[in-house]
Amino acid sequence: MLRDDLRTLWTEPRPPGAPARVWRDWALLGVGLGGVVLEATLRENVVWRPVAVVCAVWLCLLLLWRRTRPLAMVRLAFGSVMLLQLASFVVAPREPPGLDVSAIVLVLVYALPRWGSGREVVLGGAVILAACTLATATYETPVLENIAGLVFLLLPGAVGAAVRFRVTARERELDQVRSREREQLARELHDTVAHHVSAMVIIAQAGRVLAVTDPSAAVEALEGVEEEGARTLEEMRAMVATLRDRGVGAELAPPAGVADLERLVRTPGGRLRVDLGLDGELDALPPAVDAAVYRIVQESVTNAMRHAVDATEVVVRVAAERHTVRVSVRDNGQRTGRGRAGYGLAGLRERAALLGGTLRAGPGADRGWHVEAELPRGRTESGAHTRPRR
Repeated sequence: MLRDDLRTLWTEPRPPGAPARVWRDWALLGVGLGGVVLEATLRENVVWRPVAVVCAVWLCLLLLWRRTRPLAMVRLAFGSVMLLQLASFVVAPREPPGLDVSAIVLVLVYALPRWGSGREVVLGGAVILAACTLATATYETPVLENIAGLVFLLLPGAVGAAVRFRVTARERELDQVRSREREQLARELHDTVAHHVSAMVIIAQAGRVLAVTDPSAAVEALEGVEEEGARTLEEMRAMVATLRDRGVGAELAPPAGVADLERLVRTPGGRLRVDLGLDGELDALPPAVDAAVYRIVQESVTNAMRHAVDATEVVVRVAAERHTVRVSVRDNGQRTGRGRAGYGLAGLRERAALLGGTLRAGPGADRGWHVEAELPRGRTESGAHTRPRR
C-alpha cells in the first residue's frame, strides 16, 4: 500500500496552466530587493556583508522561475545557503551569514509542492531537509529551536500542497460538471431524434397498410423506411445508453424548451417576481438550442431565487435574431462578487461552447447578478416542422 502511494507521488505530473510570470512576481522582486537595500544599509551586525547582499539578491531573482522550474530553483537557492553554511563553519567567526530578507526563500518552498511534479517535490524536499540538517550540525542551537525552525520552513510547503489539492479538486469537479452537461445534451439530442424517428416508423407502418393495392414499389419503399428508421432508433439508443443513468426504455419525449418558459417562471413558491420577455421567431429553433435556452433561464432564475440578496425581481429576456439567440437574466439584488458563479453555470458554459456560443456571468455594473448568453440559431428551412409544444 505504501509502495503504491509512493509510486503515485513519484509519477504525479505537474499541474497544468502554471503562469510563467505575472505582475505579482515583479512586485515581489521589488519588495525583496528593497528589503535587501534597507537591511544592508541600516543593519550593523551583518556577517560578510558583501557576500550576504549578493546571496540575498540571488535568492530574490530565483523567484522569477519558481513556477516553471521549481526543483531547479530550490536546488540553486538551498545549494547557495549550504555553501554559505559550510564556509562559515570553516572560516571564523562561526556565525550564520546572510540577511534576514533571505527568508524570502520560503516562497520557493511554497512553490515546490504547488507547481512541481511528484518527482520534483520528493527531490526538492530532500534538498531542503539536507540544508536543515547541515544547519543543525553546523551551528550550536537548542533542539527545540531547530524543530521550530524546521516546522517554520516546511509550513509554506504544506500550504502549497493544500492549495494545489484544492485547485485540483475544483478542476476535477468542473470536469465532472462538464461531463454531466455533455451527457445531458447527448440525452436531449437522442430523445429529440428518437421522437421523430419513432413517428417515422409509425407512418411507414401505416403506409404499408394503405399501400396494399398500390404497386409493389411503394410497399418496398415503405419497408425500407421502416427498416432504416427502426435501425437508426436502435443504434441511437445503444450509442447513448452508456452516457445516461436512465435505461434505453426511457420515455421518448422532447426536452423542455422556450415554449415551457412561461410555465417555469409562473411556478408557485418563488420569492421573486419574474418578468419574462420573448422577442423574435422562437418557434423554429433547433432542438439543442431550444433546450439550451430553457436550461440557461432555469439555472439563472434558480440561482437568483436562492442567492440574490435583497432582490425583488428577475428580468428574463430571450430574443431571436437572424443568426443568433440572445438570453439575458438579471436580478436587482445587491452587487456581489464572483462567488455565485458555481458549477451550474460552469455546466451551462460548457453547453453553450458545445453549441458554438458563449455565456458570461458576473455582478452587474450597478446591482445584481447578470447572465448573458449568445447561441447560434442554426440553419432553419422555411416550412420545416417544429417540435410539438406541450
